[in-house]
Amino acid sequence: MFTPSQHDVRRFFCETYRKSVDNAILTPLEAIARDWIVQHPEYAPDFENVEDALAQDYSVEAGRINPFLHLSMHLSIAEQISIDQPPGIRAAFQNLARRLDSEHEAHHQIMECLGQMIWNSQRNGVPPDGAAYIECINRAAS
Repeated sequence: MFTPSQHDVRRFFCETYRKSVDNAILTPLEAIARDWIVQHPEYAPDFENVEDALAQDYSVEAGRINPFLHLSMHLSIAEQISIDQPPGIRAAFQNLARRLDSEHEAHHQIMECLGQMIWNSQRNGVPPDGAAYIECINRAAS
């Protein structure tokens, strides 16, 4: 399993942004990341300089949204949906996207559920509960 560091993630998005601006060839993962970067133009300044990105503090105390975390969650959710893992996420996503009339907004709602599942797992010292995650998404879709 690949576990990138914070700097690896930031370099990945900055490099993807640079390649996108330069119309360079992207890997399949970079192409997916580019699609999310394009949907979040407000983050473009965060991707323009890799050294600045590596030094930036996106802590809650700093009061800034972490664009690298946000886009990483989009990538993670897109992958989950593509392979329907945990089982049922694809259908739950489709229902939520239909209700919200926006796949992008559905991703943002799913992020809330994903964050809640991870928080509960870490807080209670138990594995992530995929069924509770899907139930949270289904509640948002109803």
